[in-house]
Amino acid sequence: MTEENLNEIPFKEFPKIYRLNREIIITEKIDGTNGLIYNGENGEFLVGSRSRWIIPEKDNHGFAKWAYENKEELLKLGNGYHYGEWWGNGINRGYGLPKNEKRFSLFNVARWKDSSDMPNCALIVPILYQGLYDPRAINDCLNALKNHGSFAVPFMNPEGIVIHFSQANFSFKITLEGDEQPKGVKNGQ
Repeated sequence: MTEENLNEIPFKEFPKIYRLNREIIITEKIDGTNGLIYNGENGEFLVGSRSRWIIPEKDNHGFAKWAYENKEELLKLGNGYHYGEWWGNGINRGYGLPKNEKRFSLFNVARWKDSSDMPNCALIVPILYQGLYDPRAINDCLNALKNHGSFAVPFMNPEGIVIHFSQANFSFKITLEGDEQPKGVKNGQ
């Protein structure tokens, strides 16, 4: 290899390794369906599911219809992508909510937990712990859900937790049932 052909193969930098002993935020993982609100700098307003843009005519459990009905409030989220969980009656666990009652809970709890700008029509996922990484805190949160149920609403069959590592901006989930199995596989089948 000569200096002239060093650029023939692109250099691939080793990824940053983040420290484990940093802040984590543990939230309840609500069993619904992903929802996305996008507010663009030029007034764009788009609604999405986990993998696609949606409109009321091609909806995901009524989320697009609800979002367009609440557009003025959802614009308070500001510019950018705002991810959350659309959950309630008729979606997965349902959480014991009355017929046709659904809710939207934002994932970015660090941004919204103390904000007066929060849209009236949205919530945040329940925060169960915030502090330095601590395996005991993770187990305590799981046990709290098992023993006391959901923190979002009175409901005794919650899904699990999400552990967000703030420094790396990366999250992991732990479900109360079947966590060791790939998604969609039940009891080893």
